[in-house]
Amino acid sequence: EQLFMDPLLGPKRSVLQQCNLNDYIEANLVYDKDRSETEMNDMLSLIPQASGMVLEGQRIIDRGDIVDAKTYRVLNSFEQAMEKRKATEDEITSTFIGQTIYVLIFICLFTLYLALFRKDYFNKPRSISLLYVMIVVYPILTSLMMEHNILSVYILPFSMAPIFFRVFMDSRTAFIGHMTMVLICAVAVKYQYEFIIVQFVAGLVAIYSLRELSKRSQIFLTALLVTITSAAVYLSLQLIQADDFSKLDRTMYYHFAVNGFFLLFTYPLMLVIEKTFGFVSTVTMFELSNTNNELLRRLSEVAPGTFQHSITVGNLATEIASRIGAKSQLVRTGALYHDIGKMLNPAFFTENQAGINPHDKLNDLESARIIISHVTEGLKLAEKYNLPREIKEFITTHHGAGLAKYFYIHYKNEHPDEEVNEELFRYPGPNPFTREQAILMMSDTVEAASRSLQEYTEESISGLVNRLIDGQVADGNFTDCPITFRDITAAKAVLIERLKAMYHTRIQYPQLKA
Repeated sequence: EQLFMDPLLGPKRSVLQQCNLNDYIEANLVYDKDRSETEMNDMLSLIPQASGMVLEGQRIIDRGDIVDAKTYRVLNSFEQAMEKRKATEDEITSTFIGQTIYVLIFICLFTLYLALFRKDYFNKPRSISLLYVMIVVYPILTSLMMEHNILSVYILPFSMAPIFFRVFMDSRTAFIGHMTMVLICAVAVKYQYEFIIVQFVAGLVAIYSLRELSKRSQIFLTALLVTITSAAVYLSLQLIQADDFSKLDRTMYYHFAVNGFFLLFTYPLMLVIEKTFGFVSTVTMFELSNTNNELLRRLSEVAPGTFQHSITVGNLATEIASRIGAKSQLVRTGALYHDIGKMLNPAFFTENQAGINPHDKLNDLESARIIISHVTEGLKLAEKYNLPREIKEFITTHHGAGLAKYFYIHYKNEHPDEEVNEELFRYPGPNPFTREQAILMMSDTVEAASRSLQEYTEESISGLVNRLIDGQVADGNFTDCPITFRDITAAKAVLIERLKAMYHTRIQYPQLKA
Protein backbone atom coordinates (compact mmCIF):
# COMPACT_ATOMS: atom_id res chain seq x y z
CA GLU A 1 0.00 0.00 0.00
CA GLN A 2 2.90 2.31 0.67
CA LEU A 3 4.24 1.65 -2.84
CA PHE A 4 0.85 2.32 -4.43
CA MET A 5 0.63 5.69 -2.69
CA ASP A 6 3.99 6.77 -4.06
CA PRO A 7 3.48 9.54 -6.71
CA LEU A 8 5.88 7.92 -9.18
CA LEU A 9 4.71 4.33 -8.77
CA GLY A 10 0.98 5.02 -8.32
CA PRO A 11 0.17 5.24 -12.08
CA LYS A 12 1.69 1.82 -12.57
CA ARG A 13 -0.51 0.13 -9.99
CA SER A 14 -1.75 -2.51 -12.39
CA VAL A 15 1.78 -3.56 -13.27
CA LEU A 16 2.82 -3.69 -9.62
CA GLN A 17 -0.13 -5.85 -8.71
CA GLN A 18 1.07 -8.46 -11.18
CA CYS A 19 4.53 -8.66 -9.46
CA ASN A 20 5.38 -10.87 -6.48
CA LEU A 21 6.98 -8.52 -3.98
CA ASN A 22 8.60 -11.43 -2.15
CA ASP A 23 11.02 -11.71 -5.07
CA TYR A 24 12.20 -8.16 -4.59
CA ILE A 25 11.95 -7.41 -0.88
CA GLU A 26 13.90 -9.10 1.95
CA ALA A 27 13.11 -8.65 5.61
CA ASN A 28 15.65 -6.39 7.32
CA LEU A 29 14.17 -6.65 10.78
CA VAL A 30 14.23 -10.11 12.42
CA TYR A 31 13.12 -10.91 15.95
CA ASP A 32 15.96 -12.39 18.00
CA LYS A 33 14.31 -14.00 20.99
CA ASP A 34 17.43 -14.83 22.98
CA ARG A 35 18.98 -11.40 22.55
CA SER A 36 15.72 -9.66 23.30
CA GLU A 37 15.28 -11.57 26.54
CA THR A 38 18.86 -10.89 27.53
CA GLU A 39 18.44 -7.17 26.91
CA MET A 40 15.17 -7.16 28.81
CA ASN A 41 16.72 -8.94 31.80
CA ASP A 42 19.61 -6.48 31.78
CA MET A 43 17.20 -3.56 31.80
CA LEU A 44 15.12 -5.13 34.53
CA SER A 45 18.22 -5.65 36.65
CA LEU A 46 18.86 -1.91 36.47
CA ILE A 47 15.53 -1.16 38.05
CA PRO A 48 16.18 -0.61 41.78
CA GLN A 49 14.25 -2.94 44.03
CA ALA A 50 14.03 -0.28 46.65
CA SER A 51 13.47 3.44 46.61
CA GLY A 52 14.84 5.91 49.08
CA MET A 53 17.15 5.07 51.97
CA VAL A 54 16.65 3.66 55.44
CA LEU A 55 19.36 4.45 57.95
CA GLU A 56 20.64 1.92 60.45
CA GLY A 57 18.52 2.03 63.59
CA GLN A 58 15.72 3.95 61.87
CA ARG A 59 12.17 2.81 62.78
CA ILE A 60 10.27 1.58 59.72
CA ILE A 61 6.90 0.79 61.31
CA ASP A 62 5.54 0.42 64.80
CA ARG A 63 2.80 -1.71 66.31
CA GLY A 64 -0.62 -0.35 65.42
CA ASP A 65 0.63 1.71 62.45
CA ILE A 66 -1.20 1.45 59.15
CA VAL A 67 0.84 -0.11 56.35
CA ASP A 68 0.64 2.23 53.40
CA ALA A 69 2.15 1.71 49.92
CA LYS A 70 5.49 3.34 50.78
CA THR A 71 5.89 1.39 54.03
CA TYR A 72 5.02 -1.82 52.21
CA ARG A 73 7.75 -1.17 49.64
CA VAL A 74 10.27 -0.50 52.41
CA LEU A 75 9.36 -3.70 54.26
CA ASN A 76 9.47 -5.70 51.03
CA SER A 77 12.90 -4.29 50.20
CA PHE A 78 14.13 -5.11 53.67
CA GLU A 79 12.96 -8.70 53.33
CA GLN A 80 14.64 -9.13 49.94
CA ALA A 81 17.89 -7.60 51.20
CA MET A 82 17.99 -9.93 54.18
CA GLU A 83 17.36 -12.97 51.99
CA LYS A 84 20.08 -11.90 49.56
CA ARG A 85 22.53 -11.28 52.38
CA LYS A 86 21.75 -14.66 53.92
CA ALA A 87 22.22 -16.42 50.56
CA THR A 88 25.57 -14.65 50.07
CA GLU A 89 26.72 -15.56 53.58
CA ASP A 90 25.67 -19.19 53.08
CA GLU A 91 27.55 -19.32 49.79
CA ILE A 92 30.69 -17.85 51.33
CA THR A 93 30.48 -20.21 54.29
CA SER A 94 30.00 -23.22 52.03
CA THR A 95 32.98 -22.20 49.86
CA PHE A 96 35.16 -21.61 52.89
CA ILE A 97 34.30 -24.99 54.40
CA GLY A 98 35.00 -26.74 51.11
CA GLN A 99 38.36 -24.99 50.69
CA THR A 100 39.32 -25.76 54.28
CA ILE A 101 38.59 -29.46 53.86
CA TYR A 102 40.49 -29.53 50.56
CA VAL A 103 43.59 -27.87 52.03
CA LEU A 104 43.53 -30.02 55.18
CA ILE A 105 43.44 -33.19 53.08
CA PHE A 106 46.66 -32.27 51.25
CA ILE A 107 48.40 -31.00 54.39
CA CYS A 108 47.56 -34.25 56.17
CA LEU A 109 48.77 -36.33 53.22
CA PHE A 110 52.05 -34.41 53.15
CA THR A 111 52.49 -34.82 56.89
CA LEU A 112 51.75 -38.53 56.53
CA TYR A 113 54.46 -38.77 53.87
CA LEU A 114 56.97 -37.20 56.27
CA ALA A 115 55.90 -39.52 59.08
CA LEU A 116 56.25 -42.63 56.90
CA PHE A 117 59.34 -41.86 54.82
CA ARG A 118 61.16 -38.90 56.41
CA LYS A 119 60.81 -39.34 60.17
CA ASP A 120 64.20 -37.75 60.78
CA TYR A 121 62.86 -34.38 59.61
CA PHE A 122 60.66 -34.19 62.70
CA ASN A 123 63.90 -34.03 64.71
CA LYS A 124 65.00 -31.07 62.56
CA PRO A 125 62.64 -28.17 63.30
CA ARG A 126 64.30 -26.00 60.64
CA SER A 127 63.53 -28.54 57.88
CA ILE A 128 59.90 -28.85 58.94
CA SER A 129 59.62 -25.05 59.21
CA LEU A 130 60.94 -24.48 55.67
CA LEU A 131 58.60 -27.09 54.19
CA TYR A 132 55.44 -25.72 55.77
CA VAL A 133 56.39 -22.07 55.31
CA MET A 134 56.76 -22.60 51.55
CA ILE A 135 53.52 -24.59 51.36
CA VAL A 136 51.68 -21.75 53.14
CA VAL A 137 53.32 -18.68 51.56
CA TYR A 138 52.73 -19.56 47.91
CA PRO A 139 48.97 -20.25 48.24
CA ILE A 140 48.57 -16.95 50.11
CA LEU A 141 50.40 -15.05 47.34
CA THR A 142 48.33 -16.83 44.69
CA SER A 143 45.08 -16.03 46.47
CA LEU A 144 45.99 -12.35 46.87
CA MET A 145 46.95 -12.03 43.20
CA MET A 146 43.69 -13.61 42.06
CA GLU A 147 41.55 -11.62 44.49
CA HIS A 148 43.04 -8.26 43.50
CA ASN A 149 43.59 -9.24 39.85
CA ILE A 150 47.32 -8.42 40.04
CA LEU A 151 48.93 -9.62 36.80
CA SER A 152 49.07 -13.38 36.24
CA VAL A 153 49.91 -16.12 38.74
CA TYR A 154 52.29 -17.55 36.15
CA ILE A 155 54.86 -14.87 36.96
CA LEU A 156 55.22 -16.36 40.46
CA PRO A 157 58.36 -18.55 40.54
CA PHE A 158 56.71 -21.68 41.95
CA SER A 159 59.77 -23.74 40.94
CA MET A 160 61.84 -21.86 43.51
CA ALA A 161 60.28 -23.93 46.31
CA PRO A 162 61.34 -27.36 44.97
CA ILE A 163 64.82 -25.94 44.31
CA PHE A 164 65.15 -25.04 48.00
CA PHE A 165 63.71 -28.40 49.04
CA ARG A 166 66.14 -30.23 46.76
CA VAL A 167 69.23 -28.27 47.81
CA PHE A 168 68.58 -28.38 51.55
CA MET A 169 66.80 -31.74 51.82
CA ASP A 170 66.20 -34.42 49.17
CA SER A 171 64.60 -34.86 45.74
CA ARG A 172 61.63 -36.98 46.85
CA THR A 173 60.59 -34.46 49.47
CA ALA A 174 61.10 -31.69 46.89
CA PHE A 175 58.66 -33.37 44.51
CA ILE A 176 55.99 -34.21 47.11
CA GLY A 177 56.26 -30.75 48.70
CA HIS A 178 56.02 -29.02 45.32
CA MET A 179 52.95 -30.95 44.23
CA THR A 180 51.23 -30.37 47.57
CA MET A 181 51.87 -26.64 47.23
CA VAL A 182 50.66 -26.50 43.60
CA LEU A 183 47.47 -28.47 44.28
CA ILE A 184 46.61 -26.15 47.17
CA CYS A 185 47.30 -23.08 45.01
CA ALA A 186 45.04 -24.51 42.29
CA VAL A 187 41.97 -23.77 44.45
CA ALA A 188 42.41 -20.03 43.85
CA VAL A 189 43.13 -20.01 40.08
CA LYS A 190 40.59 -20.08 37.24
CA TYR A 191 42.04 -22.72 34.93
CA GLN A 192 43.21 -25.40 37.35
CA TYR A 193 44.03 -28.04 34.72
CA GLU A 194 46.51 -25.85 32.81
CA PHE A 195 47.99 -24.44 36.00
CA ILE A 196 48.63 -27.86 37.58
CA ILE A 197 50.17 -29.37 34.44
CA VAL A 198 52.49 -26.42 33.76
CA GLN A 199 53.70 -26.16 37.36
CA PHE A 200 54.04 -29.94 37.67
CA VAL A 201 56.42 -30.12 34.71
CA ALA A 202 58.30 -26.96 35.74
CA GLY A 203 58.92 -28.41 39.20
CA LEU A 204 60.21 -31.69 37.79
CA VAL A 205 62.63 -29.85 35.49
CA ALA A 206 63.90 -27.76 38.42
CA ILE A 207 64.51 -30.87 40.54
CA TYR A 208 66.18 -32.85 37.76
CA SER A 209 68.49 -30.01 36.71
CA LEU A 210 69.77 -29.39 40.25
CA ARG A 211 70.90 -32.81 41.36
CA GLU A 212 73.77 -31.12 43.21
CA LEU A 213 74.19 -27.34 43.30
CA SER A 214 77.89 -26.56 43.06
CA LYS A 215 78.12 -23.36 40.99
CA ARG A 216 76.04 -20.29 40.20
CA SER A 217 75.68 -21.07 36.49
CA GLN A 218 73.44 -24.02 37.40
CA ILE A 219 70.74 -21.62 38.64
CA PHE A 220 70.82 -19.77 35.30
CA LEU A 221 70.54 -23.05 33.40
CA THR A 222 67.67 -24.20 35.62
CA ALA A 223 65.79 -20.91 35.12
CA LEU A 224 66.25 -21.20 31.35
CA LEU A 225 65.08 -24.83 31.25
CA VAL A 226 62.05 -24.10 33.44
CA THR A 227 61.04 -21.15 31.23
CA ILE A 228 61.39 -23.10 27.97
CA THR A 229 59.61 -26.17 29.34
CA SER A 230 56.72 -24.17 30.83
CA ALA A 231 56.20 -22.35 27.53
CA ALA A 232 56.35 -25.62 25.57
CA VAL A 233 53.81 -27.33 27.83
CA TYR A 234 51.45 -24.34 27.68
CA LEU A 235 51.77 -24.24 23.87
CA SER A 236 50.96 -27.95 23.65
CA LEU A 237 47.84 -27.47 25.79
CA GLN A 238 46.73 -24.58 23.57
CA LEU A 239 47.24 -26.61 20.40
CA ILE A 240 45.14 -29.41 21.87
CA GLN A 241 42.26 -27.03 22.61
CA ALA A 242 42.50 -24.65 19.61
CA ASP A 243 42.26 -25.42 15.90
CA ASP A 244 43.86 -22.25 14.62
CA PHE A 245 47.33 -20.80 15.32
CA SER A 246 45.94 -17.28 15.10
CA LYS A 247 43.78 -17.94 18.15
CA LEU A 248 46.73 -18.80 20.41
CA ASP A 249 47.31 -16.54 23.43
CA ARG A 250 50.84 -15.16 23.05
CA THR A 251 50.79 -12.91 26.13
CA MET A 252 51.34 -15.86 28.46
CA TYR A 253 54.85 -16.40 27.13
CA TYR A 254 55.88 -13.01 28.47
CA HIS A 255 54.71 -14.18 31.89
CA PHE A 256 56.86 -17.29 31.61
CA ALA A 257 59.85 -15.09 30.75
CA VAL A 258 59.23 -12.96 33.86
CA ASN A 259 58.92 -16.15 35.89
CA GLY A 260 62.33 -17.31 34.63
CA PHE A 261 63.83 -13.94 35.52
CA PHE A 262 62.51 -14.21 39.09
CA LEU A 263 64.01 -17.70 39.34
CA LEU A 264 67.46 -16.13 38.98
CA PHE A 265 66.95 -14.64 42.45
CA THR A 266 67.06 -18.17 43.88
CA TYR A 267 70.82 -17.89 44.40
CA PRO A 268 70.82 -14.73 46.60
CA LEU A 269 67.67 -15.89 48.39
CA MET A 270 69.44 -19.15 49.22
CA LEU A 271 71.68 -17.23 51.59
CA VAL A 272 68.60 -15.75 53.29
CA ILE A 273 67.10 -19.25 53.66
CA GLU A 274 70.38 -20.56 55.09
CA LYS A 275 70.60 -17.82 57.70
CA THR A 276 66.89 -17.94 58.57
CA PHE A 277 66.51 -21.70 58.91
CA GLY A 278 70.11 -22.67 59.72
CA PHE A 279 70.82 -24.77 56.61
CA VAL A 280 74.15 -25.28 54.89
CA SER A 281 74.10 -25.62 51.11
CA THR A 282 76.68 -27.24 48.87
CA VAL A 283 77.65 -23.79 47.63
CA THR A 284 78.50 -22.75 51.18
CA MET A 285 80.57 -25.92 51.55
CA PHE A 286 82.53 -24.99 48.44
CA GLU A 287 83.16 -21.52 49.85
CA LEU A 288 84.29 -22.93 53.21
CA SER A 289 86.64 -25.42 51.54
CA ASN A 290 88.53 -22.63 49.82
CA THR A 291 92.01 -22.86 51.38
CA ASN A 292 92.49 -19.11 50.93
CA ASN A 293 89.94 -18.22 53.59
CA GLU A 294 91.31 -16.78 56.82
CA LEU A 295 91.04 -19.79 59.14
CA LEU A 296 92.51 -22.37 56.74
CA ARG A 297 95.28 -19.99 55.68
CA ARG A 298 96.16 -19.47 59.33
CA LEU A 299 96.18 -23.25 59.85
CA SER A 300 98.61 -23.70 56.94
CA GLU A 301 100.95 -21.09 58.44
CA VAL A 302 100.82 -22.11 62.11
CA ALA A 303 100.53 -25.90 61.69
CA PRO A 304 101.60 -26.81 58.13
CA GLY A 305 101.84 -30.53 58.95
CA THR A 306 98.28 -30.57 60.28
CA PHE A 307 97.12 -28.65 57.20
CA GLN A 308 98.64 -31.23 54.85
CA HIS A 309 97.23 -34.04 56.99
CA SER A 310 93.75 -32.45 56.74
CA ILE A 311 93.96 -32.18 52.96
CA THR A 312 95.05 -35.82 52.64
CA VAL A 313 92.29 -36.98 54.98
CA GLY A 314 89.81 -34.92 52.97
CA ASN A 315 90.87 -36.60 49.72
CA LEU A 316 90.59 -40.07 51.26
CA ALA A 317 87.22 -39.34 52.85
CA THR A 318 85.84 -37.78 49.65
CA GLU A 319 86.65 -40.88 47.62
CA ILE A 320 85.01 -43.12 50.23
CA ALA A 321 81.90 -40.91 50.29
CA SER A 322 81.64 -41.04 46.50
CA ARG A 323 82.02 -44.82 46.57
CA ILE A 324 79.22 -45.43 49.10
CA GLY A 325 76.89 -42.58 48.06
CA ALA A 326 77.47 -40.22 51.01
CA LYS A 327 77.82 -36.42 50.84
CA SER A 328 81.32 -35.99 49.43
CA GLN A 329 81.52 -32.19 49.60
CA LEU A 330 80.33 -32.15 53.20
CA VAL A 331 82.95 -34.68 54.34
CA ARG A 332 85.71 -32.86 52.41
CA THR A 333 84.88 -29.58 54.12
CA GLY A 334 84.61 -31.26 57.52
CA ALA A 335 88.02 -32.87 57.02
CA LEU A 336 89.66 -29.51 56.35
CA TYR A 337 88.44 -28.14 59.69
CA HIS A 338 88.44 -31.20 61.94
CA ASP A 339 91.92 -30.50 63.42
CA ILE A 340 91.92 -26.68 63.59
CA GLY A 341 92.24 -26.94 67.38
CA LYS A 342 95.85 -28.07 66.93
CA MET A 343 96.80 -24.47 66.10
CA LEU A 344 96.94 -23.69 69.81
CA ASN A 345 99.82 -26.12 70.48
CA PRO A 346 101.02 -27.29 67.05
CA ALA A 347 104.39 -28.60 68.24
CA PHE A 348 102.72 -31.24 70.44
CA PHE A 349 101.44 -33.09 67.37
CA THR A 350 103.81 -35.34 65.45
CA GLU A 351 102.98 -34.02 61.97
CA ASN A 352 104.26 -30.57 63.01
CA GLN A 353 107.39 -31.69 64.87
CA ALA A 354 110.90 -31.24 63.49
CA GLY A 355 112.96 -33.68 65.55
CA ILE A 356 111.98 -32.27 68.96
CA ASN A 357 109.11 -33.84 70.88
CA PRO A 358 107.86 -31.63 73.77
CA HIS A 359 105.99 -34.63 75.23
CA ASP A 360 109.35 -35.99 76.42
CA LYS A 361 109.30 -33.35 79.18
CA LEU A 362 105.69 -34.04 80.25
CA ASN A 363 103.96 -36.88 82.05
CA ASP A 364 101.34 -38.98 80.29
CA LEU A 365 98.39 -37.27 81.98
CA GLU A 366 99.53 -33.80 80.92
CA SER A 367 100.33 -34.98 77.39
CA ALA A 368 96.91 -36.64 77.09
CA ARG A 369 95.21 -33.44 78.29
CA ILE A 370 96.97 -31.36 75.62
CA ILE A 371 96.20 -33.87 72.86
CA ILE A 372 92.54 -34.15 73.87
CA SER A 373 92.18 -30.36 74.17
CA HIS A 374 92.53 -29.90 70.41
CA VAL A 375 88.88 -30.98 70.13
CA THR A 376 87.54 -28.39 72.58
CA GLU A 377 89.90 -25.69 71.28
CA GLY A 378 88.79 -26.48 67.73
CA LEU A 379 85.17 -26.07 68.81
CA LYS A 380 85.98 -22.65 70.28
CA LEU A 381 87.61 -21.57 67.03
CA ALA A 382 84.62 -22.83 65.09
CA GLU A 383 82.35 -20.71 67.29
CA LYS A 384 84.59 -17.69 66.84
CA TYR A 385 84.57 -17.98 63.04
CA ASN A 386 80.84 -18.83 62.88
CA LEU A 387 81.33 -22.18 61.20
CA PRO A 388 78.10 -24.13 60.50
CA ARG A 389 76.86 -26.68 62.99
CA GLU A 390 77.62 -29.54 60.57
CA ILE A 391 81.32 -28.60 60.55
CA LYS A 392 81.43 -28.32 64.34
CA GLU A 393 80.06 -31.86 64.54
CA PHE A 394 83.05 -33.16 62.56
CA ILE A 395 85.37 -31.50 65.08
CA THR A 396 83.68 -33.12 68.09
CA THR A 397 83.17 -36.59 66.56
CA HIS A 398 86.37 -37.33 64.62
CA HIS A 399 87.81 -39.04 67.74
CA GLY A 400 84.40 -39.87 69.18
CA ALA A 401 84.48 -40.90 72.85
CA GLY A 402 87.62 -42.96 72.33
CA LEU A 403 90.87 -42.97 74.30
CA ALA A 404 94.15 -41.23 73.61
CA LYS A 405 95.55 -44.76 73.40
CA TYR A 406 99.24 -43.99 73.10
CA PHE A 407 99.42 -42.16 76.42
CA TYR A 408 96.79 -44.40 78.06
CA ILE A 409 98.73 -47.58 77.26
CA HIS A 410 102.05 -45.95 78.16
CA TYR A 411 100.66 -44.80 81.51
CA LYS A 412 99.25 -48.26 82.30
CA ASN A 413 102.57 -49.88 81.48
CA GLU A 414 104.35 -47.41 83.74
CA HIS A 415 101.83 -47.92 86.58
CA PRO A 416 100.80 -51.60 86.41
CA ASP A 417 99.48 -51.70 89.99
CA GLU A 418 97.46 -48.48 89.80
CA GLU A 419 93.75 -48.28 88.98
CA VAL A 420 93.71 -45.97 85.94
CA ASN A 421 90.87 -43.52 85.49
CA GLU A 422 90.05 -43.87 81.79
CA GLU A 423 88.11 -40.59 81.72
CA LEU A 424 91.41 -38.69 82.04
CA PHE A 425 92.46 -40.18 78.71
CA ARG A 426 89.10 -40.08 76.94
CA TYR A 427 87.98 -37.62 74.26
CA PRO A 428 84.79 -35.69 75.05
CA GLY A 429 82.88 -37.18 72.08
CA PRO A 430 80.22 -37.89 71.03
CA ASN A 431 80.74 -40.81 68.67
CA PRO A 432 79.87 -40.26 64.98
CA PHE A 433 76.14 -40.22 64.26
CA THR A 434 76.23 -39.70 60.48
CA ARG A 435 77.92 -41.71 57.74
CA GLU A 436 80.06 -38.73 56.81
CA GLN A 437 81.39 -38.43 60.37
CA ALA A 438 82.19 -42.15 60.45
CA ILE A 439 84.05 -41.83 57.13
CA LEU A 440 86.14 -38.97 58.54
CA MET A 441 86.98 -40.95 61.69
CA MET A 442 88.22 -43.91 59.64
CA SER A 443 90.19 -41.76 57.21
CA ASP A 444 91.76 -39.65 59.97
CA THR A 445 92.86 -42.65 62.04
CA VAL A 446 94.28 -44.60 59.11
CA GLU A 447 96.11 -41.66 57.53
CA ALA A 448 97.76 -40.68 60.82
CA ALA A 449 98.78 -44.27 61.65
CA SER A 450 100.11 -44.94 58.15
CA ARG A 451 103.01 -42.56 58.79
CA SER A 452 104.38 -44.93 61.44
CA LEU A 453 104.72 -47.96 59.15
CA GLN A 454 108.27 -49.29 58.81
CA GLU A 455 107.68 -50.46 55.25
CA TYR A 456 104.94 -49.79 52.77
CA THR A 457 103.86 -53.07 51.26
CA GLU A 458 100.43 -54.31 50.29
CA GLU A 459 100.39 -56.64 53.30
CA SER A 460 101.45 -54.01 55.82
CA ILE A 461 98.98 -51.41 54.49
CA SER A 462 96.10 -53.91 54.36
CA GLY A 463 96.90 -55.17 57.85
CA LEU A 464 97.01 -51.62 59.25
CA VAL A 465 93.70 -50.57 57.67
CA ASN A 466 91.84 -53.72 58.72
CA ARG A 467 93.25 -53.68 62.25
CA LEU A 468 92.39 -50.02 62.91
CA ILE A 469 88.88 -50.02 61.44
CA ASP A 470 87.96 -53.39 62.96
CA GLY A 471 89.12 -51.98 66.28
CA GLN A 472 86.83 -48.97 65.87
CA VAL A 473 83.90 -51.27 65.07
CA ALA A 474 84.70 -53.44 68.10
CA ASP A 475 84.89 -50.36 70.35
CA GLY A 476 81.35 -49.39 69.27
CA ASN A 477 82.38 -46.14 67.60
CA PHE A 478 79.85 -46.62 64.79
CA THR A 479 76.85 -47.91 66.73
CA ASP A 480 75.12 -44.50 66.67
CA CYS A 481 75.41 -43.85 62.91
CA PRO A 482 73.59 -45.46 59.96
CA ILE A 483 76.71 -46.89 58.32
CA THR A 484 76.57 -50.52 57.16
CA PHE A 485 79.16 -53.30 57.09
CA ARG A 486 79.05 -53.02 53.32
CA ASP A 487 79.97 -49.32 53.57
CA ILE A 488 82.81 -50.13 55.97
CA THR A 489 84.14 -52.82 53.62
CA ALA A 490 84.07 -50.34 50.74
CA ALA A 491 85.85 -47.76 52.91
CA LYS A 492 88.59 -50.26 53.72
CA ALA A 493 89.09 -51.04 50.03
CA VAL A 494 89.38 -47.34 49.14
CA LEU A 495 91.85 -46.65 51.96
CA ILE A 496 94.05 -49.58 50.98
CA GLU A 497 94.02 -48.55 47.31
CA ARG A 498 94.80 -44.90 48.03
CA LEU A 499 97.53 -45.60 50.60
CA LYS A 500 99.22 -48.03 48.21
CA ALA A 501 99.17 -45.31 45.55
CA MET A 502 100.46 -42.65 47.99
CA TYR A 503 103.32 -44.72 49.37
CA HIS A 504 104.29 -46.67 46.24
CA THR A 505 107.99 -47.33 45.81
CA ARG A 506 109.71 -45.66 42.89
CA ILE A 507 112.12 -47.59 40.68
CA GLN A 508 115.78 -46.73 41.09
CA TYR A 509 117.29 -45.18 37.99
CA PRO A 510 120.49 -46.90 36.71
CA GLN A 511 123.80 -45.04 36.71
CA LEU A 512 125.42 -44.30 33.36
CA LYS A 513 128.67 -46.28 33.09
CA ALA A 514 131.71 -44.41 31.92
